[in-house]
Amino acid sequence: MSLRQDADPTVSRRPTDTPSLMPPAAEAQLVLAFEDNRLALALFGQYGQNLALIERRLGVTADSHGNHVTLGGPRDACEQARRVLETLYEQLEQGHELGAGDVEGAIRMAIAQGSLFDYDSADPRPRSEEINLRKRLVRARSPAQDAYIRALRRHALVFGAGPAGTGKTWLAVAYAVALFERKEVDRIVLSRPAVEAGERLGFLPGDMREKVDPYLRPIYDALFDLMDTRIVERALQTGEIEIAPLAFMRGRTLANAAVILDEAQNTTSMQMKMFLTRLGENARMIVTGDPSQVDLPPGQTSGLAEAMRLLTDVEGVGIATFGAEDVVRHELVARIVSAYDRADARKREGSP
Repeated sequence: MSLRQDADPTVSRRPTDTPSLMPPAAEAQLVLAFEDNRLALALFGQYGQNLALIERRLGVTADSHGNHVTLGGPRDACEQARRVLETLYEQLEQGHELGAGDVEGAIRMAIAQGSLFDYDSADPRPRSEEINLRKRLVRARSPAQDAYIRALRRHALVFGAGPAGTGKTWLAVAYAVALFERKEVDRIVLSRPAVEAGERLGFLPGDMREKVDPYLRPIYDALFDLMDTRIVERALQTGEIEIAPLAFMRGRTLANAAVILDEAQNTTSMQMKMFLTRLGENARMIVTGDPSQVDLPPGQTSGLAEAMRLLTDVEGVGIATFGAEDVVRHELVARIVSAYDRADARKREGSP
């Protein structure tokens, strides 16, 4: 990696005229120099927005001058900021563009890993799980996403449950696409219950795909984001990517396929059992949903919640849960989810 650190990696205290009450090693100042000026400019962001985000999230100061950046603040925070910048610069060297989500993801991983001094100093950069696709490289942007990708690799059946914006469906599609591109599966099967729990699709116009398209739009968006448009359209026509309404899954055996059930919180217990038992040889199944947004009639048990409870200790089943802190869509979404969670907690406690 084309990166050097000008300052001593050990801590150097800022000069002060008055005695400090903080421990001698509490403050640090690090100077980083990046060899490629063009990449350094992209690293810092337009008008320094990436550095501003690092400052706000890690509680450090980050002053850039040319291809240099000076980090100041608490020792551990400076080390975390350094690891974030090194990781992002390495991504730029590999030809990947940086977005606000990439910066936020690197910050989350650095925070989750804690202080540099708790880890191997020979390789201090936060390493997150990756999914390599022909179109792009997908990286975990939070510890929960990291654990989710690990579960996808290890288990034939994986549940991903959590609030909107945590990337559970997008990563499920990314992993299914990776399996498809590597020829580990012959097809991708996409399914979800209709908005109405009874699966009453008959009143919708058009053929089966046109009936279900509105409900599967988030998955379509992920497919077109992760695969070339022409490949997606051709695969839909040939059946290599199949749209299969949950109501029509009964009696099938899904073999040599990557199967995704989205919005699974709106399945009934019977529907979930029926779907899970469709798993055939050399198949991988991913079930995603948000337990806080159940549209089933009052008193109806969510198939997702029940399945996660019953299958927790079953070998071959992986369960990944996300919280408001794992929202990667927009930082305001995380605050919105937290506000609703607090309101729900007060309702359960009987408080106004």
